[in-house]
Amino acid sequence: MASFFSSTCLPFLCLLTLLFPSTSSTIVPISLWNPVPFPDPFQKLTHLASTSVARAHHIKNPRDARISTTPLFPFSGAYSISLKFGTPPQSMPLVMDTGSSFSWFPCTKRYICKNCSSSTGISSFIPKQSSSVKILGCLNPKCSWIHKSFDPNSGCRDCGSLKSNCTQICPPYLMLYGLGSTGGIAMLETLSLPQRTVPNFVVGCSLFSSNQPAGVAGFGRGVSSLPNQLGLKKFSYCLVSHKFDNTPKNSSLIMDGKSDSGKKTARFSYTPLLKNPVSSKNTALGDYYYVGLRKIIVGRKKVKLPHEFLSPDSNGNGGTIVDSGSTFTYMNPAAFRAVTDSFAEQVRDYERDKNVENLTGLRPCFDVTGHEAIKLPELKLHFKGGAEMELPLENTFFVVKDDQKVVVCLTMVTDNTLLGPELVSGPSIILGNFFMQNFHVEFDLRNGRFGFVQQSCSG
Repeated sequence: MASFFSSTCLPFLCLLTLLFPSTSSTIVPISLWNPVPFPDPFQKLTHLASTSVARAHHIKNPRDARISTTPLFPFSGAYSISLKFGTPPQSMPLVMDTGSSFSWFPCTKRYICKNCSSSTGISSFIPKQSSSVKILGCLNPKCSWIHKSFDPNSGCRDCGSLKSNCTQICPPYLMLYGLGSTGGIAMLETLSLPQRTVPNFVVGCSLFSSNQPAGVAGFGRGVSSLPNQLGLKKFSYCLVSHKFDNTPKNSSLIMDGKSDSGKKTARFSYTPLLKNPVSSKNTALGDYYYVGLRKIIVGRKKVKLPHEFLSPDSNGNGGTIVDSGSTFTYMNPAAFRAVTDSFAEQVRDYERDKNVENLTGLRPCFDVTGHEAIKLPELKLHFKGGAEMELPLENTFFVVKDDQKVVVCLTMVTDNTLLGPELVSGPSIILGNFFMQNFHVEFDLRNGRFGFVQQSCSG
């Protein structure tokens, strides 16, 4: 969930007083898996598709350590963890996001969230109840973690010559996330993990948000990210199925700051983590975890993809990233058409449902009403270094039903479906978390590689 920061003065500054006193096959038969009923049967599917496209638009056009384990819950198309901040600690639920680096939570008793259906149940951090909270100062070097081009000489003019006793704060932040946004004040606060305590952790105290009912734990590659502030050598997680969304079912997020070995985890397949060639100039692109996707196989047929989509060009556009904050996988239109056409050509037993396709933005969608078991092509992703990800149909197709029919839709989105024209900037392919269900994935930061193995994550 990539972010864009703004140092523009915001009207909520008056609220500062609140802060302190396996084998290949062409067609795979499966049973229908947990079709999802809805009063408006396609409402959730349309919502997930539209938020995935909106997030893709934002990503493509952005403006001493130990091992800690914390539960990871499926949450409304994403995955959430609870982290404890403050003294005494206050537990805050946050969306785990590898597509952004800054962490923030709803803050103060006057926190405002517009277009948040669960706003009455939002957990808000109360700074007055913590003895360790400090507002991030304007002259603190960590202020530039948030405002990348910030110059304290020009931005901290109120300090004058009193550099050691300056009370001017780091400018407020404004972040955009696809369909949502948030704004607030940066703080230094104590983060309490099961095996360690981290003082002076940079975190955002958001005073207002739109379409963002939960805070964000930034696991991207930027300097303000949770892995960087904790000095992690690697982190890994296993994503339980989305059929458990918003239930107590969970798996684990493992944060490892000890590993100093180049040894690979048993049974994992690995591909190198790549960097965008312009990441030093475009800090948003520097947040993303790029991987070398080399080939896509649908059934037994290799999909012909334009080479420029597979690797970032000299302007930083193109390539593939792994984004835990996206639900459905995004592909640029040309790549999307190539993949979806391959599926459509190989599926002969079911009729396309164009009405559902137009409603949701997903395609192809097939009407499988009356079939107890269905046969669909499998999808395989081949990465640089020989790693191969064979995706089960539960990860590549979404099943939805109403009183009259059952429809399955490929869990991929593109431009020109729900939101605006095509964006040629940014990553060409964004691998969403729906693809990664029941995969244990590992971000080995020390050795610069991304690993994965298919396994049951629900225990």
